[in-house]
Amino acid sequence: MGELAWLDETLNFPETSLALDDPDGLLAVGGDLSVPRLLEAYRRGIFPWYSENQPILWWSPSPRTILRPENLHLGRSNKKLLRQNPFTIRVDTAFHQVITHCSSINRPDQDGTWIMDETIEAYTALYAAGYAHSIEAWRDGNLVGGLYGVSLGKVFFGESMFSLESGASKVAFMHLVKTLKEWEYQLIDCQIHTDYLASFGAVEISRDTFELALREAVHQEDVNQWAKNWPDPIRAQPYK
Repeated sequence: MGELAWLDETLNFPETSLALDDPDGLLAVGGDLSVPRLLEAYRRGIFPWYSENQPILWWSPSPRTILRPENLHLGRSNKKLLRQNPFTIRVDTAFHQVITHCSSINRPDQDGTWIMDETIEAYTALYAAGYAHSIEAWRDGNLVGGLYGVSLGKVFFGESMFSLESGASKVAFMHLVKTLKEWEYQLIDCQIHTDYLASFGAVEISRDTFELALREAVHQEDVNQWAKNWPDPIRAQPYK
């Protein structure tokens, strides 16, 4: 049985084995969303997730949902969508717009949003520091979908996505996974299981297995020069 820790001004987190004994893995309360604290959390497989009028809550789920880029599964409809090549895919050109859209889109399975003004401010600071990234789907000069997350070493931690047009976030996600495979990324952290992610090949693994893989990948040489390395924009050729 785990016990809930209250964070102070230091960046120390408790051992993840002390998380509450349920699949969501609530680990700690409090602290802040500073860049150093967020980086320390992600390096240890911990992430913040809370709602308005709650303190900051930190989580370490078990099981953990991950996708290895080489295991991406594309169904027939997604292959057809990619052949149609309907969107221009860009990276890091509209981070604030992407996270703002993610905060405001209606989600049938959620009551309200966990992406509040302080969350937007915190991840925008991570973006300015070179750790957070947006992958964007554009059509006719308009942002119509995308996602954002955090990159450390050869791990991408997915956070949220949105679509204003059917298939927009799917296309952005599939191009992201293809590019991460080319860059030899080892893990995409999807956090919690959803049928949507499972349809792309995401699987559940234990916390211990996840943390072992994370330790091996998060400190590896970083190819994280996204603006330089990303083939931007992706439009001339369909996904292959």
